[in-house]
Amino acid sequence: MTAVALLATWLVASDSWAGSRADSHAPIGVMADHTHNAGEWMFSYRYMRMRMDGNRKGSDRVSAASVLNKFPVAPIHMDMEMHMFSVMYAPVDQVTMMLMLPYVIQDMTHRGPAGRFTTRADGLGDTRVAALIRLFDENDHHVHAQLGISFPTGSITEQDKLPNSGGTTRRLPYPMQLGSGTYDFLRGLTYTSHSNAYSWGAQARGEIRMNENHAGYRQGNEYALTGWGGVELADWISTTLRLEWQQSVNYRGRDESSSINPAVVPTADPGRSAGMRLDVLLGVNLIAPTGPLGGLRFAIEAGVPTYQNLDGPQLETDWIITTGVQYAF
Repeated sequence: MTAVALLATWLVASDSWAGSRADSHAPIGVMADHTHNAGEWMFSYRYMRMRMDGNRKGSDRVSAASVLNKFPVAPIHMDMEMHMFSVMYAPVDQVTMMLMLPYVIQDMTHRGPAGRFTTRADGLGDTRVAALIRLFDENDHHVHAQLGISFPTGSITEQDKLPNSGGTTRRLPYPMQLGSGTYDFLRGLTYTSHSNAYSWGAQARGEIRMNENHAGYRQGNEYALTGWGGVELADWISTTLRLEWQQSVNYRGRDESSSINPAVVPTADPGRSAGMRLDVLLGVNLIAPTGPLGGLRFAIEAGVPTYQNLDGPQLETDWIITTGVQYAF
């Protein structure tokens, strides 16, 4: 009987960790961080915003004037927003399926011969489908892999009016496009654990471009490594600290559109897209443990880069914020 009682206690604790603790999910800025048991669903919405202001070459900031010494047009700042809708469903205990559908809004301000001007692009981004596969799930330690595909539903032919376009629209440079234009392979590995009022985890992920798009180029592969720790302040709230390292590779090929001239603006040069960045982020996770809203989660995370090294001149990142709600049943 003692062994049975201990097993029952462990199962209750595991279920509590999976469902009722605020820190049983990673910070909201981490995607594909957890799995579900067979038959469970989860719907979530995230709002992400990033501010990019000023240019950087290597690890040094460069002024707009220095960029204009080499290019007729210089990017000044950019706001990137994303509304991410996602659903997760576990057909069996060992596999959780995930669908992610983003809506992207981008505004970039430039300085050129005619003064300042802003271009805008918005629309559906690339759709992602992935399987999260449990590899290890014992006591307080959990490991799962992510295998998925990103489908090219985001436009790579976004256009807007430019000061020299005579009122007509022209193809916008690479950072203003909404997708990659290619089928991309998603892979990742996530570890999570907890002990009493503390939790921690780590995730490695990569996005591999598998083909050249119809415009004649291939975006660079992207890699990231992140780790976090959390503290449960009460049964409904926890705080987190997270570090994330990101690295991207330069594009291969170039957009065949005559509007994309790398001699005019740095953002039109496919060889100025690579970079490395280390972010530090703070987060808060909230959950309604019981009642009519039981299981509903709300979270927010914000951070700033502490190191950037870019193949520039290229706009640097100033801050990132992500907020969202999740509901599982």
